[in-house]
Amino acid sequence: MQTPSAGSSTSAIVESLTRAIVEHRLHPGAKLAEQKLADHFGVSRTLVRQALFQLAQNRLVRLEPARGAFVSAPSADEARQVFAVRRMLESGMARDFVRTMTPARIKALKNHVALEKAAVERDDITGRTELLGDFHVRMAELMGNTVLAQLLDDLISRCALITLMYQSSAAATHSYEEHAEIVKALAARDAERAARLMDEHLQHVEENLAFDRRPPSNDIAKALAA
Repeated sequence: MQTPSAGSSTSAIVESLTRAIVEHRLHPGAKLAEQKLADHFGVSRTLVRQALFQLAQNRLVRLEPARGAFVSAPSADEARQVFAVRRMLESGMARDFVRTMTPARIKALKNHVALEKAAVERDDITGRTELLGDFHVRMAELMGNTVLAQLLDDLISRCALITLMYQSSAAATHSYEEHAEIVKALAARDAERAARLMDEHLQHVEENLAFDRRPPSNDIAKALAA
């Protein structure tokens, strides 16, 4: 059990549980008992409940009436279908981006890639996952296509948990490097190369997801010990 401190806040609980999930110490379907978490962190169940609600908003946790909270169990098949749809949409988006490109839009994408690089280098797992996904939505937003941005946001959120849980740091590094190459092709107004790089990038992300897992841990204290 941790002793109460300024660090024992809702955000600290969220971060600790997030890391336990993405580092495979808590597994899909594992029950997150409020009292056990409260005892572990040395806080009230109210703080734990707030943290679990935030995790549910991020789709890391599933809240079930009268049953409690459970680590979400994403479907690999669903992720593959989402990636197939994304490849169809985003290859075309890359071509269209070149046709509507401006120096300001390219600069915005370069700045975004710089943020991705910083998040990867400081091993900010949740931050890097959000930024790597947002790159694609950002492209649609910069084009002024709100419908496409909304579609991509929904598609990306549907596979975000799988990416968060199954993408290694090495694969994340490769992702931001591929984003940088896509931006170079866009800046060069090479629409076909940009489209090809986008398609290959999404294939690489999907291929690099590691779905093999060890048996889940039901011991919250043990899972959160790291």
